[in-house]
Amino acid sequence: MRRIIPSLLLILALTPVTWLRHDPPEPSYELKVDFRPLPLPSRAEQAAHLGAFHLEEIWQLISPHRQFGGYSALLALGNGELLAIADRNSWLRFTPPGRPRRPLAIGFVRPWQLVERNGYDSESATLDRATGHVWVGWESSNSITRHTLDFGTWHSVFPRAMSGWGRNDGPEAIVRLADGRFIVLREGTTNWIDDSRHSGLLFAGDPIEGKAPRAFTLAGPAGFSVTDMTQIPDGRVLILMRKLVWPFPARFIGRIVIAGPAEIRAGGVWRSKVVAKLSSSLPVDNFEGIGMEPRADGTLTVWLISDANSALTQRTLLWKLAVDPAEL
Repeated sequence: MRRIIPSLLLILALTPVTWLRHDPPEPSYELKVDFRPLPLPSRAEQAAHLGAFHLEEIWQLISPHRQFGGYSALLALGNGELLAIADRNSWLRFTPPGRPRRPLAIGFVRPWQLVERNGYDSESATLDRATGHVWVGWESSNSITRHTLDFGTWHSVFPRAMSGWGRNDGPEAIVRLADGRFIVLREGTTNWIDDSRHSGLLFAGDPIEGKAPRAFTLAGPAGFSVTDMTQIPDGRVLILMRKLVWPFPARFIGRIVIAGPAEIRAGGVWRSKVVAKLSSSLPVDNFEGIGMEPRADGTLTVWLISDANSALTQRTLLWKLAVDPAEL
């Protein structure tokens, strides 16, 4: 029953959202993004839900470009820019407000003739800043591709260990660790009884090289789906999770959990700890992307971005949070 009820909620949510989608806009390739600041919740409200995290700024992102929106992964490039990967085979490279502006850029992850054959649902991404390589996880085909930062070249692999993950609950989060290993997490849960367990894979190196990974299980908060993850400088990983709580109009809550890769064991359970609750009383939406930047004083900037699903009742939100990792 615990699994049936969320499934029914999801079905109910998708139906009205379809009715409330924007009318198909006139084709526009105007490369513009407006960052509209939103009011911050009170310090007391933040402290009650966000723990050690402090919410510094919130923006709603709005653009007329036909490829804008649907963001499911977020990468901090290390030069002040952010790279958002959408679940419709597109990407957006932008500079948040308050920083020296660089030109906006938008494009496709893979050529459409390849996407039509292998699926277009690009749900996860990770980056090696040293080489400029970007890895993208594809939920529709349970595959991983590696790209140059301009997405001009690519290679792909279809790991056998991901072949049974399903077309709608596949590799929702991927991270390249500082030591060169990769973690991939499945969005869906491992069975119908326990909705807190998610399949995970640990690759000893680049997944494109085709080596078999070690399988494990992530234990997270019950009822939440994995959406993205990022590694912080001390080696631990922040994992973003999301839950649909009301179908019409769609309402979401979220969690940020933390876990140490050193604790992953083949066939074992990877334990995590909740460090922030993205309550519905906060300005939240369907958060699916998380990125991280270290600050000079040892604290971190953590970015969150939401997938608006092209729905009138949802927004593309960008959160800027600050946190001292020693408090996590």
